[in-house]
Amino acid sequence: MTKERIVVVAPGRGTYNKAELGVIARQHGDKVGLLAQFDAYRAALGQETVSALDGAARYVGSKHTRGDNASALIYAASLFDFLSIDRDRYEILAVTGNSMGWYTALACGGALDAMGGLEVVNTMGTLMQERLIGGQLIYPFVDEDWRAIPGERARIEAKMVDIDGRAGHDLALSIDLGGMLVLAGNAEGLAAYEREMPVRQERFPMRLQNHAAFHTTLQAPVAQDGRARLPASLFSQPNVALIDGRGALWQPGACDLEALWAYTLGHQVVAPYDLSAALRTAARELMPDAFVVLGPGTTLGGSVAQSLIRWGWRGWDGKRDFQVAQSEAVRLRSMGIAEQRALVV
Repeated sequence: MTKERIVVVAPGRGTYNKAELGVIARQHGDKVGLLAQFDAYRAALGQETVSALDGAARYVGSKHTRGDNASALIYAASLFDFLSIDRDRYEILAVTGNSMGWYTALACGGALDAMGGLEVVNTMGTLMQERLIGGQLIYPFVDEDWRAIPGERARIEAKMVDIDGRAGHDLALSIDLGGMLVLAGNAEGLAAYEREMPVRQERFPMRLQNHAAFHTTLQAPVAQDGRARLPASLFSQPNVALIDGRGALWQPGACDLEALWAYTLGHQVVAPYDLSAALRTAARELMPDAFVVLGPGTTLGGSVAQSLIRWGWRGWDGKRDFQVAQSEAVRLRSMGIAEQRALVV
């Protein structure tokens, strides 16, 4: 049987929400040994275990969205999804991820082992939470059919630069997320943007709960602490290609591990993360048959689709066009959607 060739995408923060409570227990009963190791690691640090967070009686936003908790939950759910992909049916060409999903991608691709991945995710998530420098908001530059609004991205960026130039205001691009831009800054910068930009689709600009100013220079202290705590010796040659947040391709068996460590705990923390560029590299250079988005949740699927529309993959030209194509052949498979998960595991 000919295997389908896929690129796997790992989600970042904000993907384990109320609907995902209990997802690890429901879907990954066969991963109890690895989950026990994750739990023991966090318990030794005095942190609530992944099992306890996932098995809580109710979802509590103030607890489950904290960086020190959300990062470990999302990492475990995503890595376990990756391990569930049917390798008899699929050839994995590369792994990429959005923001925190880069750390997960490193573990999926073998550059970190499972416990090393948890150590990186947990350490960086905890540092972010302890310092909680700044925040993030999200704003679209596409219309409701996921087509770019002429001039809208330039207007967003011009306003961002204007605000960032004001005394006491910090605002910068954090993530290029399909048809939306994630902006990050301090309280003054974010508040000015919210006041001065028009409301789009009745909900944007949308502030992201418990998110720091990821991927900006405000995170330089976190990057410095991360490099001090996480040695390059954690990293090994990947066995699957990796695509980072610049769109750069790291080939298995041929990586400069010191450079990979430096990027992961340097540039990736303090400079914008371009998920769209990563997906452009995947689509144009690797030419997969399909993309698979790991769980938890389903929120990243739309952003991946918007990026693929932007790059003209499979001739997709808008949301309706994408939906018609999906009804004929599911080329974008989200493991957080039961019907699409069944195609993958």
